[in-house]
Amino acid sequence: MAYRSVCISPTDGSGSEFVGPMVAEALGFQLLNAQIVTRAAAEAGVDPAAVMDAEGRQSLAVRLIGRLTDAGPFAAAGFTDAAAVEDAGPDREALRDFIRAVIWEAGERGGAVIVTHAASYALASRSDVLRVLISASPETRARRIAEAKGCSESEGAKAVARGDAGRADYLRRFYDIDSELPAHYDIVIDTDRLDPAAAAELIVSAATSQPG
Repeated sequence: MAYRSVCISPTDGSGSEFVGPMVAEALGFQLLNAQIVTRAAAEAGVDPAAVMDAEGRQSLAVRLIGRLTDAGPFAAAGFTDAAAVEDAGPDREALRDFIRAVIWEAGERGGAVIVTHAASYALASRSDVLRVLISASPETRARRIAEAKGCSESEGAKAVARGDAGRADYLRRFYDIDSELPAHYDIVIDTDRLDPAAAAELIVSAATSQPG
């Protein structure tokens, strides 16, 4: 039996934003990321106050995933803008908990490529989930960010450092991970020399193999 879901853990400037959609399309899976979840929640009329308690979060997560699944495998790919619910002031932590509940529900249902909020850690206990880390050297990532934003490479390097620090803080606070390791993943892909299409092909090949 092939893997039922794929979690892609991205680093800023790694090109993973292009890889996720390619993998989802090749596998016929739903694509989920933080922007998709928050935008879908907003369009579904989810009240931020309703996700303050665990029972409410779980119930809403089930409804939201059902809504996205009913819309078809690629419908979520159209959601590209972050919704206001992601920045809802004092409720932000509860909303992050809600996103993790959505990730868990997606893992339960299968058929998802999840590129968001350390999903590989959220679903680490599941043997039917392929966990992938996509990264590149800091220099390559800084150059890509500089090209995308039209800024200097020194500014790109600062963006990489801020992103990596935020990522480390998130893993420490939510998953008690002091140091992210390659061993936390099934596949680690370096995109210094691999383009997104090649990276996606590797992931699809692994995802359609028999889990060990």
